[in-house]
Formats: sequence, structure tokens, C-alpha cells
Amino acid sequence: MFSFNSLSLLFLFLILLGVVPNLFYMSGYLSHIKRKTHFLINYFAFIFSMIGVVLSNEILPFLFFWELMSLTSWQLILTENTKESISAGRFYFFMTHFGFIFILMFFLILGPNDLMTNFDTLKELANNFKYPSLLFFLIVFGFLSKAGVVPLHVWLPYAHPAAPSPVSALMSGVMLKVAIYAFIKFIFILPNWQIEWGVIILVLGALSSLVGVLYALGEHDIKALLANHSVENIGIILIGIGVGMIFTTLKMPLLAAFAFIAGIYHTFNHMSFKSLLFMSAGSVLYETHTKNIEKYGGLIKTMPITAFMFLIAAISISALPPTNGFLSEWMIFQSMLSSSGISDIVLKLSFPFAIFALALTGGLAIACFVKAFGITFLGLHRSKNAKHAKEVNLLMNIGQIFMAIVVISLMLFFPFIIKTINQSLPIANIYDKIFPSFWTMKSLNNGGAVSPLILLGALILVTIFILIVYKGLNIKERIYHTWACGYNTSAKSQYSATGFAGPIRRFFAWLYRPEIHTHTQTIAGHKTKFANSMYEVHIKPLFEKSLYDGTKKLIDIISFYVYKISHFEKTKYASLIFNLLILVLFSFRVFYHEISWGNILLEMVVMSILIKILIIGDKKW
Repeated sequence: MFSFNSLSLLFLFLILLGVVPNLFYMSGYLSHIKRKTHFLINYFAFIFSMIGVVLSNEILPFLFFWELMSLTSWQLILTENTKESISAGRFYFFMTHFGFIFILMFFLILGPNDLMTNFDTLKELANNFKYPSLLFFLIVFGFLSKAGVVPLHVWLPYAHPAAPSPVSALMSGVMLKVAIYAFIKFIFILPNWQIEWGVIILVLGALSSLVGVLYALGEHDIKALLANHSVENIGIILIGIGVGMIFTTLKMPLLAAFAFIAGIYHTFNHMSFKSLLFMSAGSVLYETHTKNIEKYGGLIKTMPITAFMFLIAAISISALPPTNGFLSEWMIFQSMLSSSGISDIVLKLSFPFAIFALALTGGLAIACFVKAFGITFLGLHRSKNAKHAKEVNLLMNIGQIFMAIVVISLMLFFPFIIKTINQSLPIANIYDKIFPSFWTMKSLNNGGAVSPLILLGALILVTIFILIVYKGLNIKERIYHTWACGYNTSAKSQYSATGFAGPIRRFFAWLYRPEIHTHTQTIAGHKTKFANSMYEVHIKPLFEKSLYDGTKKLIDIISFYVYKISHFEKTKYASLIFNLLILVLFSFRVFYHEISWGNILLEMVVMSILIKILIIGDKKW
């Protein structure tokens, strides 16, 4: 029923790294929650279900814990019982069960009648299955919809902001990684990978990373911003996995192992810094009672611990050296740069696109967290709530500090983490090849190398040297008010989050499709003198409006005609059967190549006329 193999234990370790600091943080945050009993029951059941998923080794226990994970997280989103949480919960419930349908189909198609069949038997059955691509796509839709890959990501910016902050940290930091675990576990069950599978995962990862960071830049809800960054980082993880699948198909086991290790290492890193970011954002929300970044400002003075924790995580997620986020992204870059000798034209197009997407994602991520940290913690207070905010309680700070230790440890002890990942996956052992010494990690093909410990030491020495020189020169300091071109300095004269993201928003207007609202109140009719003014920008969620709303409209149209067909007159039923008979005969001839383009055109015209006259009839029906 349960298996304690190396991969399960690896992700069990990941869950514990995310849960233990969260327990401290949750204990301090609990006073902020009204429905405490409801929250605690579902909170611990949620943790229990995630552990159950990674340890399950049979169909029924896996499905049970997977569904329990979905239902408990759904109930945790509904903790606040507000209009926002109910709407988000409804959307999340639909999306998570959309994925569950594909998982169930995977087991029904591949598995025998016995629901207690273990996954080793499934692997043997998969070896004899005639349509492995069908199984692959079921895995993609089933597990990656839970992970938040584009275009199945739309539930994240709704669910994470609606959930309590400890839950947001667990859902983004841990639950999404459980979905990645399930995808990896079942992809290794399938035999004879096709190169198209790896390309699909690579392209999905590149699109997710780029779309996630672009939507994060346009967000002013701090938790929705972080949710979109989860989409970005899931994309980065999938880039590593996709590259590993491609190299495996091309019989390059060493490069494949390097790419897989990079993807799983980034999975650990994202768990750490995203959990810390949600904790710090939750601490700000706990004190200011708003998620709007425009209402923050100056919080570094009153919430220094939270500000420092947020800064550590922001530097790491921005992949600045020598952080753990930099190390895993460097490995992913190196794995893609090793593809220069590949001659396949599809891969020659896919790899440059993925490299470009990852590079652009890194730059935009830095811009996004400059905005998030600067607008939130620096400058003047932008609201009364921010002005009266204070540092959160001891337990919440302990949770943040513990998670910051996890972030730093994943950087300092990265050789041990990489060695553990290498030994936990069914891939080639490359640890000795990429670590010529404890201090340095090198790439396999192109000679690139990195040493975070040496980089960290150099940064510390440079900082100490600058401080010594500064003190030695005895430079005079003068503290004075900020000059604001003759106007009084106030919160309104500061850079806003909307203004900061303005140039990028205009450049990517084709994606954002912004809706701009302005309102001004003039003084005595003067066009240049305003008593009050307001400028708002609302970004249109492209995938939700185009893909999901379009699908909804298509289903409505189909259901309308199905309803009409079910209320036909008897003569129209006969006409419908006649047209279906023509279609069957026509399809039979096409299959056996016994038809010409002239016949195709003629029969389509005849069928259209019959459908119009005999079935559709006049416009009233």
C-alpha cells in the first residue's frame, strides 16, 4: 500500500521542510482566523493527505489521498467564508476535479480491475500498452493542472489570495510540488519516451515561466502577485524536466541527469523561498488588513524582521548570485546550452525559445520584486493602516526565520542536496563529474562552473572593505528632507506600483489588454488644477476571458442545438438520420481514398442544403 522508496522519501523531506516552519507561523496567525475548528481540522488533514500522496504505492490509496488533498485545500480556501473566497473556492473545486478526471482515466485505461494494484505492476502494463502518447497526455492534464501550468493556471491567482496566509504558503510551496512529484513518478512509469513529449513539456514550461512573471508584474494584490510567480517557477521546473526528457530520448544520459537534477533542485528552492514570501506577505496583511500593495509603504521601519525575511526570499526568487534560486536556474541554463550539437530542427527551434523565455523571465522577476519590496517596505506610509502597523508576534517571526534558514541552507549545503536528488531518481550518477571539489560545481559539456560559497565569501569581504574605507575616510553625513521640486513631500508624490509597471504594461499591452479608468476633480473649473484625481488600471486575464469563456460559450451553443434536436418533429428526425447516413458513407469513402475534391464539394453542398431545409428550417426554431 505504501512505499518508502528514494523518490518518495525525497519529497517527504521536502514536505517536512515546508510544514515545520509553517506550523510555528500558523500558531501565531491563528488568532486572525474566526473559524478555528474548521481551519485546524482541514489544515492537519491537508498535511496528512500530502504525505499520503507521496508515500502511496497503489491505485486506491493514491486516489484517496489525492482527493483528500483537493477537498481539504478547497475547504481551507473557504475558511474566511467571504464572497471572494466562495468564488475562488468554486473555481478551484472545478479545476482540481477537472484534473482528477484525467488521473482517473489514466488508471481506468491502464490498470486492471483491481484497485489495489501497485505502481510496479502498472509499469509492466505500460510496457505492453499500444498508445503510450494517450497515457502521457492524461498525465499532463491530470497532474500539471494541479501544478498550475499554462493554460491550466487560472485558478492560482484566485485561490491563493482567498486562502489564509499559512495555507497559501503550503499550497504554493508544498502542494504544487506534490503535483510535480506525481508527474515525475508516473512519467518514469511510461516506457519508450518520444522526443515530442519532452518538447511539449519544454514549451509548456517556457510559456508558463514567461506568462506567470508578466502577469505578476501587473498585479497589485500582493498574494495574487506571488501566485503568478508560482506559475513562473513551475514553468522553470518543467523546463528542467522537459530538457531531461529530451536528452533521455536522444540517449544522452549524463546531460539528462544534469537537467533532471536542476529541475528537482529548483523544486526544493521554490518551496523554500515561495513559502517564506507568502509568510512575509501574510505578516504584512495581518497588520495592515489589506492585500493592495498601493496601501503599504514604509513598513521596513515598523516591521524590520518581516522586511528582512521578504528581502532574503525576493533575492533568491530573482535568481541573484549566490542564492539557491540562482544555482538551480544556472543549472537549467547550462543544461539547455549543452544542446548545441543537436541536429533536429524542432529542437533547434525549441531550445533557443526556452533559453530566451528563461532569460527574459529572470530579468522581469527582478523588476517585479524591486516593485514588490520597494513599494511595500520603503518610502513613506501610504495609508493609516500601514502607518500604525507593527511587527507580528513571536511565533509568526519564528516561522519566517526557520524558513529563511531553509532558504540559506539550500544554498550553503547544495552539494548534499544535489547528491541526494541524484541518488533518488532513476538516472545516471553524475555527482562526481559535476563536483570536482566541495566548493565548485561545473557543467558537463561547456566548461561553465560556479561556486556559491566563494561568491558569498567575496561579497562579504567586499562589503567589509567598503565599510572600513568609509569609516576610515571619515565622510561627513548630512540628513535632509527629500526635495520634491518645490512641492511638499507626501505619500502621493512617491512612485506607485502602477507607475512602476507602466512601461512594461504598455509594451505587453497585447497580452494585458488593460482597462484604464481615470477620475479627476478640478478646482473652479481649471483644467490644470485638481482637488483630487484617480488613475486605475485593470488587467484582463487573457486565458480566462478567451479560452475559458470561449469554451463556455461554445458549450452553451452546443447545448442549445442539442436541446433543439431533442424536440424535433418526426419528419426532422428522419431527415437527421438521412444526413447522418450520408456522412457515414462519405467518411467511409474518404477512408478508402475513393473520393475526389469535386465529389467532396458536391456532397458538402447537398448536405448543407438538406440540413438547412429539413432540419434547421426557419429562424424561429
